[in-house]
Amino acid sequence: MINKEEFRKKIIVSAGKIFSRYGFKKTTMDEIAKALKMGKSSIYYYFESKEEIFEAVVLWEANILRNELTTAIKSVDSPTDKMKNYVFVRMKSFEKLANYYNAIFDKNLDHFDFIEHIRSKYDREELAILRLILYDGTRKKVFNVDNSEYTALAIQTTLKGLEVPLFWKKKEVNIESRLNAILGVLFYGIVKK
Repeated sequence: MINKEEFRKKIIVSAGKIFSRYGFKKTTMDEIAKALKMGKSSIYYYFESKEEIFEAVVLWEANILRNELTTAIKSVDSPTDKMKNYVFVRMKSFEKLANYYNAIFDKNLDHFDFIEHIRSKYDREELAILRLILYDGTRKKVFNVDNSEYTALAIQTTLKGLEVPLFWKKKEVNIESRLNAILGVLFYGIVKK
């Protein structure tokens, strides 16, 4: 007997590969069915539309990212290492989670209500994580932060500014050196002391 949840997962994973290769607009239900070696009607039993599959794929990838970030933060003790791990895992996940980032960036997908919901939820979750790291670092007297809300927002804005060049220009971008430069400014500032 086929486990319904396992089969849904199989559709999501397979469709995710196709969406990331062709994009939402060019992907068809026929391609998804062909990749799964089944008829479209079998897929429609689990999902009502291509949009519903895409939403499931995006949520699946968002969950992967959330788990990876949580693991990266919990794997170290020092606030600076937590921040560094957070930044590196977040930015390096672009390639693996193409559909999630497409949903966040692609303005052609704005008409889907679930996209805006995912974007705002992602922003809120990220700010909460950054505030926690900053609070922990301030409490341990590692960070000198007057307002964790504004500082978290500044860090988030900086990371989002890097997303565009990393996401749209995938060719030979040295992510590590750029991230280390950002972390250097974040941790040590630019003003001589």
